[in-house]
Amino acid sequence: MSKLDFTGRVAIVTGAGGGLGKQHALALARRGAKVVVNDLGGAVDGAGGSVTAAQAVVDEIRAAGGEAIANGASVTDFAAVEAMVQQAIDAWGRVDILVNNAGILRDKSFSKMELADFRLVVDVHLMGAVNCTKAVWPHMNAQKYGRIVMTTSSSGLYGNFGQSNYGAAKLALVGLMQTLSLEGAKNNIHVNCLAPTAATRMTEGLMPPEVLAALKPEAVVPAMLVLAAESAPTRTILCAGAGTYEAAHITLTEGVHLGLTEDTPERLAARLAEVTDRHGEQVPQSGAAQGTNEVGKALAAQR
Repeated sequence: MSKLDFTGRVAIVTGAGGGLGKQHALALARRGAKVVVNDLGGAVDGAGGSVTAAQAVVDEIRAAGGEAIANGASVTDFAAVEAMVQQAIDAWGRVDILVNNAGILRDKSFSKMELADFRLVVDVHLMGAVNCTKAVWPHMNAQKYGRIVMTTSSSGLYGNFGQSNYGAAKLALVGLMQTLSLEGAKNNIHVNCLAPTAATRMTEGLMPPEVLAALKPEAVVPAMLVLAAESAPTRTILCAGAGTYEAAHITLTEGVHLGLTEDTPERLAARLAEVTDRHGEQVPQSGAAQGTNEVGKALAAQR
């Protein structure tokens, strides 16, 4: 079993001033990567900003013999993100790994949530990842190598009360990953999603103390390293928490061909259990698989 080695690789980790992002940055550096430690330095809800947290992580990496530089860009500011990527290029000549980890919370039930709080969470999680990915994409294409990790969440995959904004943004990252993995394939750019369960500033008020104690951020890091490594898969949703690792899939059932007649809605309602039956479901390799399945069944019904 060969060790995952990041010697010579250059990584950018966003939201790396504390919590999970800090552990990602430290782990990559310990295994030889040069790391841009990005953190706005704001509060959990995104307010404020200071590069102090990022610099402290950089100091820790350097004290251990690693190489790192701090960056305080907001991932919502594309110009600042482009400057961050250029900072890495100027320092080390390339960018191999991007871990999109930055995020904020503005939790509230949907009926009580202000639209401004919905937009801000989507802007940080989704558009922040889009901005960072867009900035590194031409460099990864040119060097024909890249590893991008999107941080999704069980709240996006499966829902969580009071997190409609966060959940929507997190599942959107899965959709982004699905397409970018296809577009990046020809240039050896692998794009994956990590769904962590970890005790950080963002989760400390959501779980009992004994559960938080089991959910150390360090236990998520192995999954990130696998997704960021040269041997990484692509189009994988890897879940991790408390030392347990799972994979999530968006699947398509075999379905039922009903045709189109006046009573199709009633027949569909009557056979909905058959339509949703998961026996024989597949994990499509692209969105075209849905149409292929539908048209194939329609043509078969005509024969």
